[in-house]
Amino acid sequence: MLRWRLLMAAAILLPVGLLLWLDVNRNAGIPGLWLIPIGALVMVLATAEVLDMLSVREVVPAKWPVFAGGILVFLSGCIPAMVRAANASPPLSPVSLLGYTSAALTMAVALIFVVEMVRYREPGKTTLQLALALFAVVYPGFLMALLAQLRFVVDNGWGMAALISVIFVVKWSDTAAYAAGKTWGRHKMSPRLSPGKTVEGGIGAICGAALASWVYFQWLVPLALGAAARTSGWGCIAYGIIVGLAGMAGDLAESLLKRDAGRKDSSRWMPGLGGVLDILDSLLLAAPAALFCWIAGLVGPIR
Repeated sequence: MLRWRLLMAAAILLPVGLLLWLDVNRNAGIPGLWLIPIGALVMVLATAEVLDMLSVREVVPAKWPVFAGGILVFLSGCIPAMVRAANASPPLSPVSLLGYTSAALTMAVALIFVVEMVRYREPGKTTLQLALALFAVVYPGFLMALLAQLRFVVDNGWGMAALISVIFVVKWSDTAAYAAGKTWGRHKMSPRLSPGKTVEGGIGAICGAALASWVYFQWLVPLALGAAARTSGWGCIAYGIIVGLAGMAGDLAESLLKRDAGRKDSSRWMPGLGGVLDILDSLLLAAPAALFCWIAGLVGPIR
């Protein structure tokens, strides 16, 4: 199992690293040109896994409006910024991008309602079908859109730094949680949802996230963007704690969905790692927390 996990992790990390490098260096001034199509594909795969987990119920939402709504919501926050960048105009702020995403989410809700009106035959199922369809749009689609919007904060360099910061902090937090849990873990954090997680592992996760964030912003970002690209030390630590906590919540949130569906993994097409949601779970709830921190100026270039 460990061998498969390492092989699959390498198979994912190497192309992702190449795409990140291409996007920041070979995009002709257009952030997201390489990453957005891959992000859209990942979002569609995650949505398919959500719908698959919902299929264990007798009430199943219509699938095509869920996929259409999810794609619309995801692209809504990316395409306007890419078009603005291509026209050499001032970049859209994350707050402006949220307006496009909110409008797209409204359109997705309207589409789902119209489809359920057409499908309606008898009382007793429609409200639940609506709720499940909206959840399947918001959970992968809307949260992935917020993750993608980190790519467009400040400028090309800082936008890439923002996107990588979430991945860096969350994954180091996961690693610290595993190490601390294996070494000192005694008290179960949530035995019904995730029996392997411990309180000691959770403490390790937060400490690891804070340390990873400090190293990232105080050392790695200045190395990549220039010596002047530093951010507040306390801001770095606070960012790590906030994103680390949100990542832990995201991990438990997906565990809740899997337990309710009677699944161990969201899918089985990646041996040792599970499915797309098993990889994204921490990032999905960490993304809005990280985006808020960047909008609030907790991290980023010192103003």
